[in-house]
Amino acid sequence: MKRIAIVGAGVAGLTLAVETNAVAEVTVFEKSRGYGGRMATRQADSFQFDHGTQFFTAKSEQFAHFLEPCIAQGYVVRWDAEFVEIESGKIISRRNWAEGPPHYVCAPKMNELARQMAAGLDVILEARVAKIVESGSRWQLYDQNQAMLGEFDWVVLSIPAAQAFDLMPVSFCARGPIGQKQMLGCYSLMLGFTQAPPVDWQAAFVSEADISWISNDSSKPGRHGPYTLLVHSTNRWAEANMDTATETVIEYLLQELEQVAGINASSADHVGLHRWRYANIAKQDGERFFIDPGQRLAAVGDWCIHGRIEAAYLAAYELAQTLKAQL
Repeated sequence: MKRIAIVGAGVAGLTLAVETNAVAEVTVFEKSRGYGGRMATRQADSFQFDHGTQFFTAKSEQFAHFLEPCIAQGYVVRWDAEFVEIESGKIISRRNWAEGPPHYVCAPKMNELARQMAAGLDVILEARVAKIVESGSRWQLYDQNQAMLGEFDWVVLSIPAAQAFDLMPVSFCARGPIGQKQMLGCYSLMLGFTQAPPVDWQAAFVSEADISWISNDSSKPGRHGPYTLLVHSTNRWAEANMDTATETVIEYLLQELEQVAGINASSADHVGLHRWRYANIAKQDGERFFIDPGQRLAAVGDWCIHGRIEAAYLAAYELAQTLKAQL
């Protein structure tokens, strides 16, 4: 049986592992302490924040079919939020998501989907793959301390495009196209309150500002902690301020929040910030995954299609079908 190394335990990597686990010996390496990538949840005392992915949808039949058992088991649920659109500091529209297509979240945390997908797989956490070296007909993986992590027939990278470009051997036929993928950064401002601010909506899309999204994370199904707000900067502002001091970013985003939504966060009991260097990518044309059968290398991620959970799943699912034909 062939051995496959998958680098990255986000939705794309875990989808690929689930799809190929029956026909190959699969090992997933993840540099973080948990699964899910940007489907992330952070705990700060009694406050809980989904500081990456806020929700996801299922527009394709394939992804909707994949979600059916997850919904039946209760860890993927609808979030029927009271949703508003804010433009230039004014609410221009309002609706409840219950009246339209489902918007899903995971319960009790956003990373629960990835945790369930990882069950039964060989996933090694806190393992950073720093180098891939060809050895005869196989690939050897090494960590940052030059310790060998194993020897494999195939290596698949399911990490952000820039990281995949840096790690992938120069012999990989699609290394050039991967290097042209431009993923964009984002800041996540996390605010926790023991006394909820006067906000009569639960999710907001913001335009004409340096904030793009505001949500009451504690309103999502399965959450039981005190009131929390999650604020995302725009990708454009984050890119221009990626190396700005944390305190300066927090101060500016708090000012933007008050100006855009009238929310004064001076009474917040918790203020935190997360810097996502690779958070999103515009809709892509072209290849939905990259594979080099001769080199036994591949790369995949939402960045092949669009910065969405569904895109990560579909890209990996399609790569898995092609990869299985090569085994």
